[in-house]
Amino acid sequence: MSSARTDQVRAATIEAMTTTTASTAIDEAFERYLDEHAAERLESYKELVRIPSISALPQHAPDCRRTAEWIAADLRHIGMEHVDVSETGGHPIVYADWLHAPGAPTVLVYCHYDVQPVDPLDLWTSPPFEPVVEGHRILGRGVADDKGQLHLHLRATEALLATRGSLPVNLKFAFEGEEESSSVHLDPWLNANRDRLSADFAVISDTGFFEGNLPAITIGLRGMMYAQVDVTGTAVDLHSGGYGGAVQNPANALATIIAGLKGPDGRILVPGFYDDVVAMTQVDRDAFAALPFDEAAYLERLGLPALFGEEGYTTLERRGARPTLDVNGLWSGFQGEGGKTIIPAHAHAKISCRLVPDQDPDRIFEAFRAYVLAIAPPGVRTEVQSLGGGHPSVTPIDHPATRAAARALEATFGREPLYIREGGSIPVCASFENELDLPVVLLGFDPPDQQAHAPNEWMDLRNYETGIRTVARMWDEVAALGRDAFAR
Repeated sequence: MSSARTDQVRAATIEAMTTTTASTAIDEAFERYLDEHAAERLESYKELVRIPSISALPQHAPDCRRTAEWIAADLRHIGMEHVDVSETGGHPIVYADWLHAPGAPTVLVYCHYDVQPVDPLDLWTSPPFEPVVEGHRILGRGVADDKGQLHLHLRATEALLATRGSLPVNLKFAFEGEEESSSVHLDPWLNANRDRLSADFAVISDTGFFEGNLPAITIGLRGMMYAQVDVTGTAVDLHSGGYGGAVQNPANALATIIAGLKGPDGRILVPGFYDDVVAMTQVDRDAFAALPFDEAAYLERLGLPALFGEEGYTTLERRGARPTLDVNGLWSGFQGEGGKTIIPAHAHAKISCRLVPDQDPDRIFEAFRAYVLAIAPPGVRTEVQSLGGGHPSVTPIDHPATRAAARALEATFGREPLYIREGGSIPVCASFENELDLPVVLLGFDPPDQQAHAPNEWMDLRNYETGIRTVARMWDEVAALGRDAFAR
């Protein structure tokens, strides 16, 4: 590693440390260990990111398994026990634990090691699986979502075990490999492993900070319904001169379907779509209004002429507490250079809905499917298939684990965290609550504009470094409360 790169990560470490006062700092041995291993830590981070663990693409299944094995080897090396690359029927889940803190609370930590596809590749400024450091930023697919957060948990655990010889809490890890492809094997695995996953609460690190990179704890996540619409005409493309006007064009038919899904006011037209939506209270709306959100700066950063969404709601309300419907992908017909006058044989769209309490993804899919088939034009065959989904989730602010996380964030980042609702979906959050009856704390460290799922994904190394300290501080805070504080 070059001395320049070493200096950069040490600078991030030092800056992270300056946000912690002497009275609230993690012990000196812990800090010294992190400082002495700064270069090694960055290289390990990069090594994990280099593995292209794209769970949605079958050709990357070996890479997902290689990532799981890499994590398992790291867990064994740092002193975790019962390390298991557990089979799921899909990509494996990595489990490990350390259970030598009698009388202390038990915490289950979840992250995911799979990543999104990298398209469009030509918009990356550097190869997506060759991470680079630019100032305080590290760029690469997965550096934020979610390998960076997984890695900082590993390094916090390593530093605690190396400097204290023990952990202040009983700790269990479950690292998933299918979060980015709808977690289809997750719930069966959770049910099959219910006993070894027992804990007092769970921590999920797959969220981030608020606008302006302000520390935040996410208390609400939207659910997901994901579907594909396939419109088929003839067996092969037709000459548009010979058949135009005589047959239905599948691409035109698909455009008609998509145009019929939402009104000009942003309202979704699927019958029954809003039936189960829990209306926001005035307290909810006041909480959104109180957040330090600069809408003009947000719009400028996006580079758009205007924002758009469902009428009657603010941007933050639409983003965190209202359901949505969006086309995620479209393909049909000729897309090469020049012209080719055809009527395409088929057309396809991937469409997702973000859901809010108490919407059920299965019920929403059935309503969506029925409506699409009802409005599909004649002369083509239309099919709708489910690509998975997840339930929405809201977690309590006043839970002792949430309060411990808030104290840890304030001690390490230097300010009390905000409580926010995010528009993304983390299926495991609802699964932990519904399948395992576990309270959940969403403790994440990603900067809000990290470009996850897009080219040039990045992580702020200051967030990463301070996040290591926050995790260690939280375990101390939780241990100080004792297990009785988490009795239900």
